[in-house]
Amino acid sequence: MKTTVCKLDELVSGKAKRFVVGDRAIAVVRIDDNVYAIGDKCSHADVSLSDGEVFCDTKEIECSRHASSFSLETGKPNTLPATQPVVVYIATIENDAVVIEVK
Repeated sequence: MKTTVCKLDELVSGKAKRFVVGDRAIAVVRIDDNVYAIGDKCSHADVSLSDGEVFCDTKEIECSRHASSFSLETGKPNTLPATQPVVVYIATIENDAVVIEVK
């Protein structure tokens, strides 16, 4: 299922924004003209990843509670204490809109 969540210009590069698609909370991150979508819950604790810092150079998002960072491309944690990945979704830009594909 593909869902349009916003216009690209509604996202600030280097920041995450939370959206709910169906029953899933998803953090959408814009880095320049690319968009990424990752589950909005840290795999280590029940914390919203969209509240965390985005590292544009390494394409990561950091959990604001325990500082675990997750790859925006794979969902894998790159730092402890998290050891389990977070689901990632296909995010595309279609006609200046951000579209998330949830399977």
